[in-house]
Amino acid sequence: MDVALAEPIRTFIEISEIWVPEGDRLVQAGGNYGGYGEFAAASGRESFAKGEGLPGKAWQEARPVVLKQFDGSYFKRTEAARAAGLTSAVAIPVFAAETLKAVLVLLCSDDDVRTGAIEVWAETDGLLMLEDGYYGAARHFEWVSQHTHFPRGQGLPGGVWAANTPMLMRDLGSGYKFIRADSAGRAGLTTGLGLPVPVPGGRTYVLTLLSARGTPIARRFELWDARASRVGVNKEAVLADGICAREGPLWDEDNPKRIAAWQGHIGKVLGTGLPVVEQGGAGIGPGYDTVVALPIYHGDTIAHVVAWYC
Repeated sequence: MDVALAEPIRTFIEISEIWVPEGDRLVQAGGNYGGYGEFAAASGRESFAKGEGLPGKAWQEARPVVLKQFDGSYFKRTEAARAAGLTSAVAIPVFAAETLKAVLVLLCSDDDVRTGAIEVWAETDGLLMLEDGYYGAARHFEWVSQHTHFPRGQGLPGGVWAANTPMLMRDLGSGYKFIRADSAGRAGLTTGLGLPVPVPGGRTYVLTLLSARGTPIARRFELWDARASRVGVNKEAVLADGICAREGPLWDEDNPKRIAAWQGHIGKVLGTGLPVVEQGGAGIGPGYDTVVALPIYHGDTIAHVVAWYC
């Protein structure tokens, strides 16, 4: 019996949405809004010029942007967000070389128990320093993170930097490879996903998503490697790593280890070159309601697809 899925689990991220360039503006191209119908309606009426709102700021500044407070900020949907209880967001631009393909926005709520971390690390003087992050109730871990830096190859952010690939890290509270293990254990953080965020100009950015037991980022993570693929309609990706709360293997006859373009949600990313956010439907897999799949480019070619399921 899959005990982990016996009851609905409250996740750290409430809403995921995709914005794509259309002319000189960003328009909505999908999202998972759950029960936040009014916020979904307000988002559907919105669009963003370069530099406007959170998606437009990530576009203009060509970097991932964390916004921990909406009131008094440049966030355009503050009233709808307040009514929905949303308090913070992270915008992740997806660039193919110099071209913006999309902006993925993750929105969160805040309370006394919601714990996790969404961090943006940036290279400064040969070290990765915390540029910003959202941690929910993990205040001590936030303080430790603000006072931590990573050389190339050290810890989860430094490992992603050195390899220039997404990475998964298990047992954060006890793993010797996770530099902040003691504080992570105290916060209940268990799983880490790190991924490079390539942007024009060449500055190094690493995004880390750290998941806790009580309010996880997701219940399944997958890393797909598309670097060895042929281009065009024959493009493929191979499942390189994954972490799942469910028992049993990550792949079988119904969930193959190799996926071609346009096959399922991972194949849709390969085929379109865009992130995918899907809710419901048989293609996501039994026991899951939502999937977010994000392409990571090397130059103008997709090198990896990172997916997480809730």
